[in-house]
Amino acid sequence: MAERAAIVTGASSGIGLAIARLLGEEGHAVTMAARRPEKLEAAAAELAGEGLDVQAVAGDLGREEDIQRVVAAHRDRYGRLDVLVNNAGVGIGAAVGDLNAKKIDLQLNTNLRSVLLFYRECIGMLGAAGAEHRRALVVNMASIAGKSGQPWLSVYGATKAAIVNFSQAMNKELAQQGVKSTALCPAFVDTAMTDFIKGEVKPEDMITTADVAESVRFLLRLSPNCIVPEITFARPDEGL
Repeated sequence: MAERAAIVTGASSGIGLAIARLLGEEGHAVTMAARRPEKLEAAAAELAGEGLDVQAVAGDLGREEDIQRVVAAHRDRYGRLDVLVNNAGVGIGAAVGDLNAKKIDLQLNTNLRSVLLFYRECIGMLGAAGAEHRRALVVNMASIAGKSGQPWLSVYGATKAAIVNFSQAMNKELAQQGVKSTALCPAFVDTAMTDFIKGEVKPEDMITTADVAESVRFLLRLSPNCIVPEITFARPDEGL
């Protein structure tokens, strides 16, 4: 059994890959989950080549059975869970009059429903870790769009606002059991997900994936008595 273990969703690139790497460097065995098998396997091989203990489990994280399979594979290999990072997400811009039901469901299922189901499937292992050291941690990827409604990103922003609220609820429900939850709310991060805006905001002017990942290191170092419900990451020109 690993001394510490984590699950990271959306781990094949971007923020998820950066967090998976950081957790590995911090001594966690990591199950990396994402939708595209080839891309995920390449990312896991990259981290394994750096000497980190990782496994890749591909799946559509909007599907209940795939979530259960990811958690089962993690339990079978590592036997414990100290950190869960719900990072998988999708954003599809559209005016309200052009909303497509299939694309609405895709965002709801991936961004929100999967988070609820991962908590349900992982609460046994997280609770055991919390009872052991009171430092079990769940990191939920929200967005600055969840803090303030944005045109054409209404569905995406609504899912992220729900993540902030759900994280608050989980702290009230689970913190006394040693399981803490933090919602991360970044502005534009230099990943493929922000390619749509890079004609207006230069990549070098965006938040980096390392910036967001570094917050996880900070959260790991907090005492059991300190809860950070959410962290907002803003760029200098946003005036927050």
